[in-house]
Amino acid sequence: MSTVKEKLIEKLIEDDKDSQCKITIVGIGAVGMACAISILLKDLADELVLIDVASDKLKGEMMDLQHGSLFFSTSKITSGKDYSISANSKIVIVTAGARQQEGETRLALVQRNVAVMKSIIPPIVHCSPDCKILVVSNPVDILTYVVWKISGLPATCVIGSGCNLDSARFRYLIGEKLGVHPTSCHGWIIGEHGDSSVIYKFLTSVLYLSALMEWGECCWCCSEDPGP
Repeated sequence: MSTVKEKLIEKLIEDDKDSQCKITIVGIGAVGMACAISILLKDLADELVLIDVASDKLKGEMMDLQHGSLFFSTSKITSGKDYSISANSKIVIVTAGARQQEGETRLALVQRNVAVMKSIIPPIVHCSPDCKILVVSNPVDILTYVVWKISGLPATCVIGSGCNLDSARFRYLIGEKLGVHPTSCHGWIIGEHGDSSVIYKFLTSVLYLSALMEWGECCWCCSEDPGP
């Protein structure tokens, strides 16, 4: 029996069964959902998959995105707890993991999140052996290495967010101090994402003019706690 869609629309070519760019996000906390919304608004995927262990929250977040589909062109948004739903993903973004508790050492957080990665990565790679994995979970530098070793993928296929967030904050603070837009400010934070990161001041510029300065003079943008 023909469906209403089939009666209204005549097919000229067969539907493409495989997504051209399927992206999976593992972990639907604040960071995971920020990634999802950015992907949809920038039209980066034709299929978006959300995976999390919290079923009720997962369903709610998926429905919110589906109900907003009028505003973006991604044709398919799905969710589930089973990693089979992520099969044949081109990109997998990992934001899942335990948060650092007050008084907890980073080492303790590493141990807990390594255990999380051991449960996440094997089924991801099994379902999407040709995927690229982007690691956002903290401590991101250590976990990126762990994910690479667990996955067995080439090193070029496992990427950590690193100090990109730190660098974005740095550029914003420079712009705020000097009264210019952050896109006109250029600079990099290097090293480990966290307490040991440093400013690579020799590449810092504003409006493409060198902003070399004494270390003490640039502390105005680095004196506050940058957050996670």
